[in-house]
Formats: sequence, structure tokens, C-alpha cells
Amino acid sequence: MTTQTATESAMDPGELKQFIRKQAHENRRNQEDKDGLSATIIRKFMELPEFQQAGTVMYYVDVRAEVRTRFALPDALATGKRIIVPWCNDDGELELFLLESMDELELGMYSILEPKQELRRLPEKVVQPQEIDLIMVPGVAFDERGGRTGHGKGYYDKLLEHARPDCPLVALAFDCQMFAEIPMQSHDIFMDKVITESAIHEGIGRS
Repeated sequence: MTTQTATESAMDPGELKQFIRKQAHENRRNQEDKDGLSATIIRKFMELPEFQQAGTVMYYVDVRAEVRTRFALPDALATGKRIIVPWCNDDGELELFLLESMDELELGMYSILEPKQELRRLPEKVVQPQEIDLIMVPGVAFDERGGRTGHGKGYYDKLLEHARPDCPLVALAFDCQMFAEIPMQSHDIFMDKVITESAIHEGIGRS
């Protein structure tokens, strides 16, 4: 359990969130053996009853120092489930793509793996958030209640607002991304679970 320092306690929520983001980014950059730890975290995700029961699962595709998921996508596709990945449109909103082969992805801006441009708008590839049975969520920092902060752009917050109420939200993180308490506002969304290499934290969720 991460404890809050006196310096953190003296900050207002906005300052604290910025402080936590900065610290979490540094922690994540310095994390050793990201590949090995990511494999452990992904294995725990795929062993969840929620994963076993889901027919349609959304995976995020890792960027920078996030828990690495792209190497797990072939195993996800092999399960026979509908695997969904997000991509960001020109308006800064996430759209959803039905992934059926790794060949459907290409490196986009900032070396982010994304659905190929010519496939994104095909009717059979477009997926609505309400179709998803389980959502894998990235983030910068978390707490044991399922509190989460991202990069501050709100990409995932907007998407998760449209998820079905019964769709579990499961975040992946390294232990070094866990903090005593993430400042949460009324519109912020708690995760149902946060999985790290050492624990599965049961979050508050949207209830």
C-alpha cells in the first residue's frame, strides 16, 4: 500500500494530480523488465472469469512505457473472441475497430500501432461501445479503489461513458504506477479492477 507524503497531502486536487502524473511517468520510464512484467499482467487479465465469459473484449494497444499489450494480441485473437482495438480520430475521440488479424495494423504517428487507414471505416469493422463485454483500460496512475488518472485529455473517459453498465472496466498497470489516492471528481470513472504484476485490486467501479 502506497502512503501519501506530507507534501502530497498539502496540495490541492489539481496540483496533486499533476504531481502524481509526473511521478508515475518517471516511475514507469525507469521500470525494469517491462516485457516480463507485462506478460505476467496480461496472463492475469486473460485468466479473469470476466475474460473467460466475455464474447467481445477491447484491448488497448500500448504506447511509450505502458504495460505492453501488442505482443499479446495474437494470443487474444486465437481465443476466438471478438477483439476490439481503439484508434483516435482527427477530433481527438476514440473509435473502435474489430481486429481479426495483426496484418490489419500499421505504425501510425509516434509509432502507435493503429488500424490501417483504408480499413477503419468499413461497416463490418466499426464497433459501438455498447457491444463490448470487457474493456481493458490504460492509464498513468491508479489507486487500490480503482481511481485512475490518464494524460488529462479525457479520451478514455469519453469512451467509457458509453460502455454498458454491466461491462467490467479492468486497468493494467505496473506496481510503480500505484499511489495512495488519486484525486477523483464526480465525472471521473473508477475501475472495477486494477491488475499489476503483484496484485489484482478490486475497485469501486461505476456503482
